[in-house]
Amino acid sequence: MADSVYSLIPPVLAIVLVILTRKVLLSLGAGIAVGLLMLNQFRPLAGLEQLYTIVSGIFVADGGLNTGKVFNLGFLLFLGMVASLVTVCGGSRAFGQWATGRVRTRVGATFVPVALGLIIFIDDYFNALVVGNVSRPIADRQRISRAKLAYMIDSTSAPVCVVMPVSSWGAYIISILAGILATHGLGNLGSLEAFVRMVPLNYYAILALLMICCVAWFRLDVGPMREHERRAVEGGGLTDPAKGAVPGDENQLAANENGRVRDLVWPIAALVLASVVTMIVTGVRQSEGGATLLSVFENTDVPTSLLCGSVLGWITAMILTVRRKTHRGTIATGLRVGIKSMLPAIWILLFAWTMIEVISGLGTGGYLAGLVDGSISLTLLPMLVFILSGFMAFSTGSSWGTFGVLLPIAADIAASTDITLMLPLLAAVLAGAIFGDHCSPISDTTILSSAGAGSHHVDHVMTQLPYALAVAAFTVVGYLVLGLTGSTVLGLLAAVLLLAGTVALLRKTTTAPEEPSLEHEAPSD
Repeated sequence: MADSVYSLIPPVLAIVLVILTRKVLLSLGAGIAVGLLMLNQFRPLAGLEQLYTIVSGIFVADGGLNTGKVFNLGFLLFLGMVASLVTVCGGSRAFGQWATGRVRTRVGATFVPVALGLIIFIDDYFNALVVGNVSRPIADRQRISRAKLAYMIDSTSAPVCVVMPVSSWGAYIISILAGILATHGLGNLGSLEAFVRMVPLNYYAILALLMICCVAWFRLDVGPMREHERRAVEGGGLTDPAKGAVPGDENQLAANENGRVRDLVWPIAALVLASVVTMIVTGVRQSEGGATLLSVFENTDVPTSLLCGSVLGWITAMILTVRRKTHRGTIATGLRVGIKSMLPAIWILLFAWTMIEVISGLGTGGYLAGLVDGSISLTLLPMLVFILSGFMAFSTGSSWGTFGVLLPIAADIAASTDITLMLPLLAAVLAGAIFGDHCSPISDTTILSSAGAGSHHVDHVMTQLPYALAVAAFTVVGYLVLGLTGSTVLGLLAAVLLLAGTVALLRKTTTAPEEPSLEHEAPSD
């Protein structure tokens, strides 16, 4: 059943169940169980043995600690405690009061995570969680639903990271491009130059960022997002009350009345500075033949850097909390709530990582990649590669995995058909992977965006889906025009015009909720 159409059953089953039941862990568990049975000829005991091997491999690899995954989990736990301590010592309250005098509208508050997302482009994990924790007090004050905040975070982080050469994403992609260009005799085209030339060809990333700005500026709330925003504005809660409170929400914590804005700024600043410095140090150590800016980010140890940053941020937050003479019992409660707030994301990540291993064993990615062959019309190739890449990322929950599998295949197709299609096809892979990542409930970035915003994960997935699908539709048209005309500009122009026309139509047919009265502090859920 491996490397065949049957390999699609586990991921498709999990995704369908998520949509039908809205229970992420149950759905992922069902997909994992079916996949393990398929891998082991429907022998339950053999499936359980493989499950043990996969789960233990998350924590232990090659006879030692699997630092890549364990350090990411540690980062989540420390970040949750930092967020809670910032609340306990009054930093969030003070920051919210300070921001209220400067960000006076919901439109302005919605642009805060967008602006921060554009600035913090080092890594998508880092972007999602840090931007979420900084933006949340402002968004809560203006009664912006947590689902909308999660959308703003998620649809900014990956699109920004994928077009920035100086980021963990950019370095990873450029390292793949270097091998591809050398293999196909394109050594005269540098990998960094190729990456930069692919940026205007990454239609989905560009359109996703434009769509976010339009949604924020014109308050375009469509589909399930409209219900979440209506409830938030009317004071019914920033999350869906039917699903209960998001674990670890800061309203469970008593805030120190003497808190200052710096009680929020210093822990976040320490986290950011320590993370960036550690990224540079680890990148320099691993760079061979002299360190350059690109080689540093290509070889940096992101999990270690994030963990170091979060630990320093936690230490800084603890010092500030103690200096505010916060009661020990309150601090202990804050630490406990901070850890609890990240447990849902950790559980989903563990299930998602297990699902990805099962999918890898079934050869789902290889089967999807094999659907593209030389018999397809050249004019349709950019569009079809985008769709295939999107479906693969959607099914596997991994943009990077999609890059690793499809970039070499797309390059082979271009080399054997029309070498001028090399960069358009490679860009289509990147664009499709981001699209699939945005739609997939098992995507790391989607999960962490929910955690950063304090949103129920399934609400984030369902509210983001209409926007992602719309942007993907515009992208498909853009790539079709690109294939027909060979013009990057015409393809992008066609997609942007479709986006503009859709926004104009939505403005006429969609009435945004009225701005809430902020005479009293808005509830956070």
